[in-house]
Amino acid sequence: MGKIHAFYTMPHPPIMIPEVGRGEEKKIRATSAACYEVAEEIAEIKPDTIIIVTPHGPLFSDAVAVSAETTIYGNLGNFKASQVEMNLNINIPLLKKMIKYSNEENILTAEITKESALQYGIDYGLDHGTIIPLYFINKKFVNYKVVHITYGMLPKLQLYKFGMCIKKAVEDSTVDAVFIASGDLSHRLKKDGPYEYSPYGEKFDKEIIAKLKNGDVSGVFNIDYTTVEEAGECGLRSFYIMLGAMNGYDIKGNLKAYEGTFGVGYCVMDFSIKDSNRDTYKQLIEENENRIQQKIQKEDLYVRLARESLTYYLMYGDYMNIPIYVNDEMKKAKRGVFVSLKKEGRLRGCIGTIFPVTENIAEEIIRNAVEAGQHDPRFSPVREDELRELDFSVDVLTKPQKASKEELDPKKYGVIVKSGSKTGLLLPDLDGINTVDQQLSIALQKGNISPDEDYTIEKFEVIRHR
Repeated sequence: MGKIHAFYTMPHPPIMIPEVGRGEEKKIRATSAACYEVAEEIAEIKPDTIIIVTPHGPLFSDAVAVSAETTIYGNLGNFKASQVEMNLNINIPLLKKMIKYSNEENILTAEITKESALQYGIDYGLDHGTIIPLYFINKKFVNYKVVHITYGMLPKLQLYKFGMCIKKAVEDSTVDAVFIASGDLSHRLKKDGPYEYSPYGEKFDKEIIAKLKNGDVSGVFNIDYTTVEEAGECGLRSFYIMLGAMNGYDIKGNLKAYEGTFGVGYCVMDFSIKDSNRDTYKQLIEENENRIQQKIQKEDLYVRLARESLTYYLMYGDYMNIPIYVNDEMKKAKRGVFVSLKKEGRLRGCIGTIFPVTENIAEEIIRNAVEAGQHDPRFSPVREDELRELDFSVDVLTKPQKASKEELDPKKYGVIVKSGSKTGLLLPDLDGINTVDQQLSIALQKGNISPDEDYTIEKFEVIRHR
């Protein structure tokens, strides 16, 4: 029976490679030293296969991507170091087992070959999220095959289950493997860093490191959505898959190094694993079910109506009638209404009306909930099996009033900009929108209005139901 003998988190900053950093890599010596330490440990294990999950290969919204040729090549030419290159053999039999078990769990995998890469309009090759960790491994150990995986934007419990499929495939073989979850932590640690600073960056890094060290899988899965989104990380989904591959173990993380010198969190960690009878996946499913039940029970009339409207439409293909629980205000008042859908903190659809187009607020919610779920051009239509995972919110708009720029407040007022027949709207109190200039800029973009055009401004307030 095969086994995954060791698990590691490794970062992938190109500047850590001497051929790229040209001396700057010395500023993160601790991270480099920890990566070499990982390489030495892997050399002692002598695995025949390294399973590596990266954020920077072909990324799909509905599938995990796996490289499926017999070999795969890549270099760091994008970072002016094309001499850093590697050509690796892929463990195709193990890959096929992983795909088989994933298909049985209804987890979609996209097999990337040179031919399919052409169809998708992408390159077939190793990405820097893979090359950089393996650069250190190759200094100590080279006689291995790889399974090269790019996580997808799937629900996190599906990514965990995919990790379980990896473990099952390895155990159903004679493979000796190690697992590397490639990913950087927050990219927003410093004001002079590569991305806009956020106080959530440091919060996220501290939380994820502490939870991994404690083996708190549930805690990793329950870091709040705002912290994750604002941190600007790229490693969490790699970690979800890695933790799934450790299902059935009690785990503890050993932090080898953490640095945020360049405004990005670099974490190198290994894990002690011990057989356990605990089914962490079952625990995660139960916790998720409890969250869903509590969420639905707490929804007010507006949110309940939006959820039931979309549910009814997906079941029967038609709009529901106004239910008896709707109150008089919802049946008598006319208002513009926006309905927003989120899935695991990410927008899944948002459609609304600035001015009412139906007879009352209830009808407006019923119509716009369906529009948000089925006809937002930015997203594929919501499926019936997604409904329970969705968070609904309903914004009821007050009547817009003409305003000057000085009268705006992005936390209190939404904004409407108009130029001729062009109109752009932005709701108030949106994550990441903190200044009037930001608010106006985005509203103008949405209306396809140039900042140099003459345009009018209107403000409005919303009554937000979540």
